[in-house]
Amino acid sequence: MKILGIETSCDETAAAVVEDGVTILSNVVASQEQLHARFGGIVPEVASRQHLLTMVPVVQEALARAGVGWDDLAAVAVTHGPGLAGSLLVGVSMAKSLAFSRRLPLVPVNHLEGHIYANWLASPVPEFPLVCLIVSGGHTGLFLMEGHGQYKSLGQTRDDAAGEAFDKVARLLGLGFPGGPAIQRIAQGVEARGYALPRAWLRGTDDFSFSGLKTAVLRLVKGQENAGSFTPEDSKDMARMAASFQEAVVDVLVTKTLETAQREGAREVLLGGGVAANLLLRDEMAARSPIPVRVAPPHLCTDNAAMIAACGYFRFREGHTAGWDLDVHPSLKLT
Repeated sequence: MKILGIETSCDETAAAVVEDGVTILSNVVASQEQLHARFGGIVPEVASRQHLLTMVPVVQEALARAGVGWDDLAAVAVTHGPGLAGSLLVGVSMAKSLAFSRRLPLVPVNHLEGHIYANWLASPVPEFPLVCLIVSGGHTGLFLMEGHGQYKSLGQTRDDAAGEAFDKVARLLGLGFPGGPAIQRIAQGVEARGYALPRAWLRGTDDFSFSGLKTAVLRLVKGQENAGSFTPEDSKDMARMAASFQEAVVDVLVTKTLETAQREGAREVLLGGGVAANLLLRDEMAARSPIPVRVAPPHLCTDNAAMIAACGYFRFREGHTAGWDLDVHPSLKLT
């Protein structure tokens, strides 16, 4: 069963064809990274207008690369939330038009659930129950997944998402946008961290908080504490600060995830979202976990349509389809 997936929740225009929820036949992503880099972040209006320009060519390319025609498709799956309202509208409008004109079922997909199903695109398939850590620019949360479509929310960020904290700290350090890859790059190979940055453990909960960590970096950058200990103009100090920050974020994510997985009796830990592409997070989670850790290849951790098509397959198999009144939900929850 072949599913066409469409993803436009933020600044990536993406379309893909996936067979049986596990085999990628095509996965096309038109990135807007360079377009938004000069602004230091995503500009919603710019993103939605760019989606309008690239949506049709991206879908055409996805079908061509997969070598399929409309008669080969079983359904069209599309992200309808969460995300930027204008961006979501472009993708949903495209999917509804294609499904209606080609008389195909329309399958709504939660973007967060899509990140989870990126892990079904690598073999072997995960074994339930799973503790899933979704960590991206807009979301950081822990979920118990007991079966397809069966989720329990365990913990969320109380302020900044981890990816958002990466972006803000990268901006403070003058490293540009997006912040995650920039911080990982400058921190690569740095042995002496040197900065004892705080960790918000929030004991007794599975929640996260990164606002205090971001503020601690801000104070050091502005010289408001430990005067003279950090010099922004010194490249070695910059690298040590980036490495210290990255280590602090990863330490909290790994520790709380593994504690939760043990408590919930999970058989595996599953990572999803753009920050799951971070090499230190991937290595530390695998090294410290007593149970198997699943994480998709980096290019499937960031926003893409293959994960939407994979999720759409399982949703469609269970009879979940939408009518032509399907609307976008920018604040859509997974549970």
